[in-house]
Amino acid sequence: MQLKGAGRTPFSRSADGLAVVRSSVREYLCAEAMHALGVPTTRSLALTHLPTLPVLRERVEKAAIVTRVAPSFIRIGSFQALNPPEQMFFLGGGQQSADLDALRILGEYTAKHVLRLDVEEGKPWAKALLMECARRNALMVAGWQVYGFMHGVINTDNVSIMGLTIDYGPFAFMDVYDSAHICNHSDDTGRYSFKLQPTMIIFALRALLSALAPVIGAENSTGAAVAAAWHKDIAEEDLSAWTKDGLSIQQEMESYIMTEFLNEYNKLMRKRLGLRTERDNDFKEIIEPFLGILEQRELDYSAAFRALSRFTPQLLQSAYSLQFEMFLQSLDATSQCAKPDESTEAPAELWRRWLQKFADRIEEEADEWKEHDVDWLKAREKYMLSANPRFVLRQWVLEEVIKKVEADVVSGRRVLAK
Repeated sequence: MQLKGAGRTPFSRSADGLAVVRSSVREYLCAEAMHALGVPTTRSLALTHLPTLPVLRERVEKAAIVTRVAPSFIRIGSFQALNPPEQMFFLGGGQQSADLDALRILGEYTAKHVLRLDVEEGKPWAKALLMECARRNALMVAGWQVYGFMHGVINTDNVSIMGLTIDYGPFAFMDVYDSAHICNHSDDTGRYSFKLQPTMIIFALRALLSALAPVIGAENSTGAAVAAAWHKDIAEEDLSAWTKDGLSIQQEMESYIMTEFLNEYNKLMRKRLGLRTERDNDFKEIIEPFLGILEQRELDYSAAFRALSRFTPQLLQSAYSLQFEMFLQSLDATSQCAKPDESTEAPAELWRRWLQKFADRIEEEADEWKEHDVDWLKAREKYMLSANPRFVLRQWVLEEVIKKVEADVVSGRRVLAK
C-alpha cells in the first residue's frame, strides 16, 4: 500500500511530496479504468481530500491523497539506482556509486517474494528475473496499444518490475486515432508518443539488463546464485568480463519482448475485432490496414470499434447498398474530424476493400459460432461489444469530474462513485 501525496519523504527530493485534487482524481479513476479493461495496473483504494492544506502549483489548489495498492511497488529504477550507469546524477547527491551487494539482496527478494520465480535455492536467478519482468511488461504495453492508452512518462522509475501500469501522470486515452500522438505537452521530441511506447518499454528493460549484467555474468560463470559480498576481492577485469557476458543477452531479451508483445497484441486485437481464431496474416491483412484507415480518415479509435461491431458480411451485397451506406456514415460519424472529401480514394471504396477481407475472415469462423448459437452473427456482435467499452475515460470526462469534485466535495463523491 502506498500513500501518494502524503508529504515529503526521502524520495521527494526538493519537492513538497504533495498531490492536488486534480491529479489525484485522475490517478484514482484511471487505475480502476485500466483494471476494468484487463490491463495490468496498480489499484485505487481510497481518495482523501485535505481541504485545509493549500498546495502551490500553477495556482493554489487543495491537497488530496490517493491510497493505491499493488503486490509490489518495486520499479526498474529501484535496480538501476543500485548499479547506475555512468553520468547518472541525483539531485543533491551527484553520481551515485554502485552497491552490488544491495543489488543482490533486492534481486533475491524480488525473485523469491515478488515475482515468485520457480528457481531452486542457490541456483542463478538474475536472468530469470530479467526475462520475467520483460514478459510482464510486454503484456502490459500490448494492452496499452490495443486500448489506446498513452502513459506520458515511461522512464525507469515509472516501469514496474511486475509489469503493472504505475504512476498516472499526463496520461490520456486515444480520441481521434493518431499513431504519433503525444499526450504529454512537455514531451517536445515525442519520446513517449503512442507508437513509441513499446520501444520505450524495451529501453527500460535495457536499463534493467544493464543493472543486472554483472550478476548475470557472474552466475553464468559459476552456475550458482551470487553469494553475499560476491563482488569483493574480484579483479576489475573479471567484473568487467561478467558485465560484458551479461549484456550479451540483450538481443535475446529484446526478441523475447517483441514476441510476447506481438502475440498478446494480436490476441487482444482479434478480440476487439470479434475474431475467435488465429491466422498468421491477421496483423498484415486485417489489423494494420484497419488502423491505417482510422488514421487516414481521422476517426475516433474507441467509437470506431463499437460501430464496427454492427457490421455483417451481408452488408456488402448489392441488395443492402442503402444499409451499407448508413453503416459507413456511422463510422465517419465517430469523429468530428472525419474528412469525407479529402481522401485520394473514395471513402466507400476504401472501406469496401478492407471490409471484404474482414467479411471473408468473419465467415471463415462461422462454424465456430454456430456450435454455440443459432443466430451466430448476433452472438458475435455481443462478443465484440463486450470487448469494446461504451464508456472511455476521456480527457473531457476527467475534466468534468474534477470540476464537480473541486466545486462540491459531497456531490463530487457521488460522481466518483458512479
